[in-house]
Amino acid sequence: MSGAVIIGAGPGLAAAVARRFTREGLPVALIARGAGVADLAAAIETDGGKAVALRADATDGPALRAALDAAVDAHGVPDVLVYNAAIIQRDRPGELSREQHLRAWEVNVLGAMDAASHLAPAMAGHGGGTILLTGGMPLPDARYASLSLGKAGLRALTALLDQEYRPGGVHVATVIVDCHMVPGTDSDPDLVAEHYWTLHQQPKDRWQQEIVHIGSTPV
Repeated sequence: MSGAVIIGAGPGLAAAVARRFTREGLPVALIARGAGVADLAAAIETDGGKAVALRADATDGPALRAALDAAVDAHGVPDVLVYNAAIIQRDRPGELSREQHLRAWEVNVLGAMDAASHLAPAMAGHGGGTILLTGGMPLPDARYASLSLGKAGLRALTALLDQEYRPGGVHVATVIVDCHMVPGTDSDPDLVAEHYWTLHQQPKDRWQQEIVHIGSTPV
């Protein structure tokens, strides 16, 4: 197992997903735009895992691809790519400018497409792998207009990537999180993270394209 790459690596769900994969012996490459990614990598190493921290903004295509190449240099072509970057904000239809909507779309959808299309061919060339996208908003919500649009786009992207890369043995799926995550509840990040491992372990004849996690702390 050559490892996992997690984009949008921060506290909460991404950290839980990283810990879940390192418990199985996979090294992780953590990519985020903020300096806190180094602290997360250090915490994982303290707990006995293997992690490397890389800095890149999901809206900066060249920087993101450079970080992905650095992840491959560190641990080899990954078995798993997780895209967890998102702009999560309250905004109603008509409140954001076109530029603000485009920025949200870049983070919520285009970064995932850039990352998947950059790594999936190499993953297929190494026998396959798993690409997991963090979804949400299974039903559009006018309180979260840009996020609703972005998560709908991400769901469509999952289907497109599945069509493109499934023949090469790459499993593409979405974990749709329909709750606020609260530790110690049925919305605990560690419970949600378990879905990522489940999807990665599925045999090809039972591949699912999405899992929906509904907790008791609604969005």
